[in-house]
Amino acid sequence: MNETFDATFSLVQMLWGNIVARPLRSLLTCIAIAIQVILVLLIVGLTSGVLAEWGKRQEGVGADILVQPPNSSIFIAFASAVMQESLGHKIAALSAVDEVAPTLSLSEPKNLVVIYGIDFQRFNALSRGFLFRSGGPFTASDQVIADDIIAQTKHLKVGSQVTLLNHTFTVCGIVAHGKGARYFIPLKTAQDIAGAENRVSMFYVRSKGDIEGARRQILGLAPQNRVLSISEYVSLMSSSNLPQLRPFTRTMVGLGIVISFLVVLLNVHTMVMERTREIGILKALGLTRFGIMRMLLGETVILTAVGTALGIALTFTIQAILKETNPGTPILITAGWVGSATLLALAGASIGAIYPSLRAASYDPVVALAYE
Repeated sequence: MNETFDATFSLVQMLWGNIVARPLRSLLTCIAIAIQVILVLLIVGLTSGVLAEWGKRQEGVGADILVQPPNSSIFIAFASAVMQESLGHKIAALSAVDEVAPTLSLSEPKNLVVIYGIDFQRFNALSRGFLFRSGGPFTASDQVIADDIIAQTKHLKVGSQVTLLNHTFTVCGIVAHGKGARYFIPLKTAQDIAGAENRVSMFYVRSKGDIEGARRQILGLAPQNRVLSISEYVSLMSSSNLPQLRPFTRTMVGLGIVISFLVVLLNVHTMVMERTREIGILKALGLTRFGIMRMLLGETVILTAVGTALGIALTFTIQAILKETNPGTPILITAGWVGSATLLALAGASIGAIYPSLRAASYDPVVALAYE
């Protein structure tokens, strides 16, 4: 056991010695692998974080059911105002329905921040109501309520002026986040801006306890519309259920593997060329082809491990910085994707090291010793 441990320790010492003998090249290789890991984790973490955070904001509205037009997008920011506001009164009259809040969804074109046009009393009645950090409800048509995250990001306070949808609004209140949108304006104001008189994008509905019963009644009243429970809607908020995101995610992951493959291939190939005489001496001393490959692949694995650890550490550092500087940009990094990024880095680096290692292992000792 001790002899095996000593042999392994000696091998690691030799591999590490070969790495530190070329510090600049080793550092650049580690940085390239770290970039791959950062690229994968940030891209996946950003898409997952945005979707998860949006799902929580929908749950926070306090509704049980979401009524949308047929063939509507699950991305409420891009919803069209095509539903008659009067449908809300019909839904409210159903026996299984407790409260209905007509909502017009708009988005700021410059940054795609979601803005809700709401009837304050009805929207507020869906749950325990807005939790005001400061200020209060609308008292005029040109006022806006902002949540605390966008207020922190934009340095807003009660009385601040903010330009939304090419109109100037005065902040009348700042509320705790988690009620769907970042900004809330009066429903009539939103309809005037959108040119959607008496029309809305959706209805948030709270049942009297029987969610499925209320859903059936709404479908019986308006069978052409899309009627989902909030839990069903939130379940759709994952990248696996959004085929539009899959090609993007796979492209970013593939790009990361290609970066790792090319950098390691170049590094190991150059290293083999520089160490031709050394490899010849090792083979002359009896080191087998497998031993040569194990040495070069071992160095690659060590560089990959260091680069991966560096990439993971930098990713969490970036996540912490963004959380402080831009809390509206959620990044969700899961243990599963940390493991996947590690395996992807190892796979790309190993594939890149195979060809140079095979070439080194095939050197004739006599020819290698004569190499200058």
